Amino acid sequence: MKTLQSVVTLNNGVEMPIFGLGVFRSDGDTVPAVTSAIRHGYRLIDTAAYYFNEKEVGEAVKSSGVPRDEIFVTTKLWNDRQREGTQREAFEESLNALGLEYVDLYLVHWPIPGKIQETWKVLEKLYDEKLVRAIGVSNFLPHHLEELSVKGNVAPAVDQFECHPYLTRKELRDYCKKHNIAAEAWSPLGRGASLEEPVLKEIAEKYGKTPAQIILRYDVENEIITIPKSVKEKRIMENADIFDFELTPEEIAQIDSLDRGDMHGDPDCVTW
Repeated sequence: MKTLQSVVTLNNGVEMPIFGLGVFRSDGDTVPAVTSAIRHGYRLIDTAAYYFNEKEVGEAVKSSGVPRDEIFVTTKLWNDRQREGTQREAFEESLNALGLEYVDLYLVHWPIPGKIQETWKVLEKLYDEKLVRAIGVSNFLPHHLEELSVKGNVAPAVDQFECHPYLTRKELRDYCKKHNIAAEAWSPLGRGASLEEPVLKEIAEKYGKTPAQIILRYDVENEIITIPKSVKEKRIMENADIFDFELTPEEIAQIDSLDRGDMHGDPDCVTW
């Protein structure tokens, strides 16, 4: 049985917690949210330059009382810095904002046409310099990953993408598994869109859980790293209360069947 501290071993041997806290749009609640999550056993915190709260994440990590090497911090490179060719400077700004000596995982936030290989070379150098423990991508589809691999020397350790019951991304997950890339879900609860889904409510009733907990358990059982966002301590605790039951293969298949391709950002049309 997995626990909140269970890890996925990345393709470079680094261990990454399978469950963590996302802080997109946490605004002024970032410090208390991260502090609460760490206090309740979370060890993965996911932020990004675009979230404008790296400073707050770093403050919470440093004041948590938990040794730095026990907390896994992810941040990401935003799109405009790729277009400008200032990828290295962007990383240094993120590291400075976090106030940390290194980042555990650094991701390319979105695939920018004509910049994929150039950007990846910058991340490879950061990795070689041991400023990051692992490098990866976010919102990359198989053809983006193929383009990256043409001249890449380091394989991406993680692909973080939108994944929830209405967008299960089975083909992309299978591709990642085949190429030893860990799959990670952003917006795992789909902005709440599926929480009233009868199938999920029925499964939740059986286990005495909430539909949200069923979704997060589905991720864990499918070896999908998952980072639900919340700023409320009660919900942070509730989200992590998924390690005392297991879904059956039939229930996993039921959730698989909910997929309807409900995507909120097309990686092939990145204009932001």
